Amino acid sequence: MDTICRYVKEMLTAAAPAAIVFSCFWPYRRRSLAAMGLRTNPLRETALILFIMCLSGVLAVTLWPVCVVKNQGGLWGDVLILCERPGLWSNVNLIPFRMFGDYWEDLTQGGGLFTLINFLGNLAVFVPLGFFPALLWRGETWKRSALVGGGTSLLVETGQYFIMRFTDIDDVILNTLGAVCGWWLYLLLRRVAPIFIGKFKCVKVEGFRGGTPGDHTPAPGAGAGQL
Repeated sequence: MDTICRYVKEMLTAAAPAAIVFSCFWPYRRRSLAAMGLRTNPLRETALILFIMCLSGVLAVTLWPVCVVKNQGGLWGDVLILCERPGLWSNVNLIPFRMFGDYWEDLTQGGGLFTLINFLGNLAVFVPLGFFPALLWRGETWKRSALVGGGTSLLVETGQYFIMRFTDIDDVILNTLGAVCGWWLYLLLRRVAPIFIGKFKCVKVEGFRGGTPGDHTPAPGAGAGQL
């Protein structure tokens, strides 16, 4: 439980500033949407900020250098740089599904709680990275959710190599599966509450045909459909 609380605290520490910075671009985003004849709403903007917070939180927790053998003060005293790596392939696993075998071995030998938390944690933290892209943008497919989750995980695992954290192809697989779980969650909510889910999409402004918003000459096929 202490580990979970620590991760949540670290994620919030990075997520809050990211939300503030993103909010500062709201006037620019509003003008850009208006130029495209689109209108957003507070519900969608809130969900978008939550997505940015989740993304920044995940990157902060996974790419923060761990404390390693340095007897020096300050932050940089805790960072073991790449040139001190014992070997080129140390802390690297490129064999798919090896970690899953380790999980199963730990579960059968009594180390279940920590293993289960680690397994479910790798899934859970990437669920929002599959859920929000489907919720917020048109053309929602499981492939987009998998691409966002898998791409982010690949970035994380590559970055972890350079800060002496463990780089594992199985984490990419598990994180991508977590993003697909986010897509499934979106499908479930869309089936249960389709009208509510539709409120998170941008809406096309009626009568907009380019140029300036408020042009009331209808464009062919234009309407107030959800995007």
